[in-house]
Amino acid sequence: MQFLSFLSSISFGMTLLCAVFALLVAFLNSTGQATSSSSCCAALQSALQSQVFNVNTDTYQRSVESYWSLDTQLRPACIVQPRNPQEVSLAVTTLVTTNDQSPQCQFAIRSGGHSAVPGTSNIQGGVTIDLSLLNSTVYHPDKGFASIGPGARWESVYKELKQYDVTVTGGRDATVGVGGLITGGGNSFFAAEHGFGCDNVVNFEIILANGSLINANNSTHADLWKALKGGSGNFGIVTRFDLTTFPHKYFWGGMVEYDGFTTPQQISALVDFTDRIAEDRYASLLPMYRYDSSSDFNRVAVAMHYTKPEAFPSAFQDFYRLPNISSTVRFDHIYNFTREMSPLAGLHHILLTQTFINDARVVQKAIELQNHYISEAKAKAHGNDWTLISLFQPFPAVFGQLAKHKGGNMLGLDDENNHILYLLGYSWDNTADNDLFNSIGYKVFGEVQSYAKELGVDGRYVYLNYAGKGQNPLQSYGEDNAREIARVAKTYDPQGVFQRQVPGGFKISMA
Repeated sequence: MQFLSFLSSISFGMTLLCAVFALLVAFLNSTGQATSSSSCCAALQSALQSQVFNVNTDTYQRSVESYWSLDTQLRPACIVQPRNPQEVSLAVTTLVTTNDQSPQCQFAIRSGGHSAVPGTSNIQGGVTIDLSLLNSTVYHPDKGFASIGPGARWESVYKELKQYDVTVTGGRDATVGVGGLITGGGNSFFAAEHGFGCDNVVNFEIILANGSLINANNSTHADLWKALKGGSGNFGIVTRFDLTTFPHKYFWGGMVEYDGFTTPQQISALVDFTDRIAEDRYASLLPMYRYDSSSDFNRVAVAMHYTKPEAFPSAFQDFYRLPNISSTVRFDHIYNFTREMSPLAGLHHILLTQTFINDARVVQKAIELQNHYISEAKAKAHGNDWTLISLFQPFPAVFGQLAKHKGGNMLGLDDENNHILYLLGYSWDNTADNDLFNSIGYKVFGEVQSYAKELGVDGRYVYLNYAGKGQNPLQSYGEDNAREIARVAKTYDPQGVFQRQVPGGFKISMA
């Protein structure tokens, strides 16, 4: 017994020693990282002076707190806010040079900060390049496009262009940043008529890893121009988007809310609408099946918009037959419609997405699964404010057809079959519920995927701007497109700066 006691004491002592050693290693690593990050920030401070903000400044705090999801409000060692492309170039070359001398100068690039995946546009302990000051919108009527900064939000873009009675194929949420949306594809109210946002970029101005500024369009650096249409942040930092404009004063639309008992008819109407969208390309539809804890009620909120000044168009006739709870449909400007579509900030979020061939059974299954897990969430949630949403968007073949017509993109969209995009979006207020809602979300999503595969209607494509942690949207573009993105990234960033030194986002090296 004494021998066993002796062994036990040795074991405990070794365990304690190992624990102390692990803590010491962690401390030394963190100290090294902090020292390295300090040298990165010091180098930036020397190069860009007043545009670099440390943790004790109000600008730093405002930037961190302005991220849409609480989980992405990481704390970098410093934040740099360039005022022009030249300062973006200087920031990149400074970080690359300093990193070569003492590796650890990792950085993130922020446009709007609307991703739900931590680290996508922010970084813990590194440097965040915040593009919020590159936010101008300049209309060129003689050229038929608008030059837009990556840090602009769509509400400011639409507001500026409103005075000229033109608009662009931009986001449907007022608060989303331009840069991330466009390089991730960019769905729009106008997608069936004009294609995705990326399909309407006539020129990208971009800073490469070596600090050079180049323009990518269909005649100069055409391979990069195409790769940026969905290739995200794998090549450099886009400092200007030249987006095609077209006439627009106002159109018809709004949010219509229905009771959950209309779900069977709603699903049928969605599937029929998706198959008919090519017949009327002005119509846009987003049904959201929503349960929120505050009301303890299941509702269906349908965003319907018609990009012509025509009230109650026949495209939505199946929805008019259903009794609604409320409606905001009206004639209005896109600026106001996007403000109506903006979700609340300041919560925790999980987003997961997938496409599948247009099939009512999969939509029904997704809604049933969401409803099934409400009781578990009620029983286990610590917070009082949480919401479960299953959102569906038509992804018709016309999206892929328009992409080819406009020079092609990297998305690999099906141009023969109509699909539906499924977005699982949960939000909650209490950090203690992070594990609960992530667990429920992944379980529901996995079961929906399995069911679609079982039916033989599962789709390949994953929309990058909705993709969640663990998803691989670049791989979903197809083998040929993923290979081309990798080739272009290697051509314009041979040292792999935007693969290894910028760890956030979806990397082609990991696809």
